[in-house]
Amino acid sequence: MLMKLLVVQLEAFKMEDLSVVIIKRGKKRYTEPFMHKKLHDSIVAACLSVRAPEGQAEATADAVCEGVISWLKQRPEVTSQDIRVIATRYLKKYHPEAAYLYEQHRITI
Repeated sequence: MLMKLLVVQLEAFKMEDLSVVIIKRGKKRYTEPFMHKKLHDSIVAACLSVRAPEGQAEATADAVCEGVISWLKQRPEVTSQDIRVIATRYLKKYHPEAAYLYEQHRITI
């Protein structure tokens, strides 16, 4: 029963409307609302890319997103780079190898 309650609370936390504006990179610097799913999916992808088990990737993404969301609650707008830096900081705690990949994703070797 307690576990079910925790799952419901976590789902409500994930879907919480933050009303944070994300300023995208590029010449036009357009904005978009924060999307939990987009961040979560990118963290999962980084973890899976370094061969983390799917369950671990999901749990890691949940923990990282929780940290990023708590950081975002204090800000009305941030850049997409700000989110990447904060997400990397949290991801380093759980999976340093995935954090490196997440941080360096735009660099082509």
